[in-house]
Amino acid sequence: MTESKWLYEIILIIYGLSLVGYFIDFIQHNRRVNKIAFWLLSMVWVIQTVSLLSEILFKATFPVFTIYDSLFFYSWVLVTFSLVINKLFSIHFIVFFTNVFGFFILLLYISTKAQESIGQRGIELVNELLIAHITLAIISYGFFTISFLLSIMYIVQYRFLKQKKGLKWMWRFGDLKRLDIYSFMAVTLGVPLLLIAIILGFVWAKVAGAEFYWFDLKTIGSLFVLFIYILYLLLRLIKGYQGKAISVYNTAAFLILLVNFFLSSILSNFHFGS
Repeated sequence: MTESKWLYEIILIIYGLSLVGYFIDFIQHNRRVNKIAFWLLSMVWVIQTVSLLSEILFKATFPVFTIYDSLFFYSWVLVTFSLVINKLFSIHFIVFFTNVFGFFILLLYISTKAQESIGQRGIELVNELLIAHITLAIISYGFFTISFLLSIMYIVQYRFLKQKKGLKWMWRFGDLKRLDIYSFMAVTLGVPLLLIAIILGFVWAKVAGAEFYWFDLKTIGSLFVLFIYILYLLLRLIKGYQGKAISVYNTAAFLILLVNFFLSSILSNFHFGS
């Protein structure tokens, strides 16, 4: 694949947005978001298909003879299967998880092939993976912060309502149900962004040849934070936790996030180590 760097980035952005959309539909069963995610993924499939056809027609070769070309074809197969399943069957779990895996495979192919075939521009792209990894992680933390603040507002208002205090100004907080829903929505947006950020981090470390610390505090901490917020979603969706109980859990989850962010930044050698 010899397209310019910007095309690689466009593919990853479109695929990433599609993945976020499928996650929201996976959590909230939102058909409108599912349609948007489907068309975004279709755009990725069109770009991949054109690339495959150009290899076959203009280079007279089928791109499966090297491990990296095989990764691209593998990703195309997964995208194709996802589109077919999404259109013909109602198995949303497999669609989402297939796209997570397909995104990882495509990302690994693009970053490695770009570095190999387009020299300095490829190196720039690999470096931009690190920037995107850190940026998306921080944005996801922003959503978790908003969710935390909404949960605090819920807990405070809930307590005042129980004690029948502060009723004159409490309306400015918003009603309890709305605070609970908005907090849930913020976590729903934050989780897929953090997941993509972690995938980007893994691929960057592998392709850039960076010394990767599986047992580094930042690596473990990021995975643990992701687990904590996935557990939040499971408690809400499967166990039916709502209101005060899930707000208290969300508050504790954010405190864990803060500990991970500051402590791992001090003690970790990853990203910025010598």
